[in-house]
Amino acid sequence: MRSTLASIAALLTLSSFASAHEMIPTYPQWEQSVYAGVQTTTMQLFNKREEIEYYEIGVFDEAWNPLRFVTSYSVLKVAYLEHALFDIYMRNSDASKAVYICSRSKVSRRDSVRTAVSSRICSKIKKEGS
Repeated sequence: MRSTLASIAALLTLSSFASAHEMIPTYPQWEQSVYAGVQTTTMQLFNKREEIEYYEIGVFDEAWNPLRFVTSYSVLKVAYLEHALFDIYMRNSDASKAVYICSRSKVSRRDSVRTAVSSRICSKIKKEGS
């Protein structure tokens, strides 16, 4: 009985993480920006967590090493049940290495007294021909 309750609790916990926040598109594609030698893509983040309002953006290669990129804000403020659009710009040389664009919820210091869980979701960049 106890193991069944633990399994149910674990499943509920995983379900709540799965719906923490969303980022689309799931498979973004790079496009040539108006700047020579620079690629861009537009992403949208949706906040489904009432207790979280800040999200950090990151771009990573296949080995999960962070890559340099430019966006208006590397940490976005997104109110509960709100959407935020953001553009990511990368040099062609870095964009060719990029595999994941991720967002990670940031727990504010005022919430640090409570137990809060940070969540990270990633979109996998669609490569040409795939």
